[in-house]
Amino acid sequence: MTANPQIVVGVDGSPASEQALRWAIAYAKAVGGTIAAVAAWEYPAFYGWGGTAAPSEESFNPEELAGRTLSETVAKVVGADPGVRIVETVMPGNAAGALLQAAKGAALLVVGSRGLGGFSGVLLGSVSRHVTEHAPCPVVVVREGQVKDGDEDGDGGAQ
Repeated sequence: MTANPQIVVGVDGSPASEQALRWAIAYAKAVGGTIAAVAAWEYPAFYGWGGTAAPSEESFNPEELAGRTLSETVAKVVGADPGVRIVETVMPGNAAGALLQAAKGAALLVVGSRGLGGFSGVLLGSVSRHVTEHAPCPVVVVREGQVKDGDEDGDGGAQ
């Protein structure tokens, strides 16, 4: 393993992405790595269909919203002292594409099993499935409920 490995983690504000971030931080602490917390943004595809005009940048700025969600999620998960270096990055494009781009040269990519979209009850969301099939590095998919607050190692509090 390289010195100071980069661990990329997808963050969209969902409970699963919060747990993925917790897992990634615990792993980064264990291996002396740094975290690249990544959020993606794009204009919703439905704008322009059926006469619906895209909102103005002043009323709806998805890049700003993604950045705010990323910062708030990181602050919520890590508190005042994360114990590792975390770099927050907001990237344009769909989530899977942005994460694959960010993972080039990374030691590990960490994602939650399900983000904010999709259907409940599905084991993997479309983003986690896509990145596991196409990532340039190993991928960890953290299932919702797998890591609890204060249980970063995921062992349920076992000693």
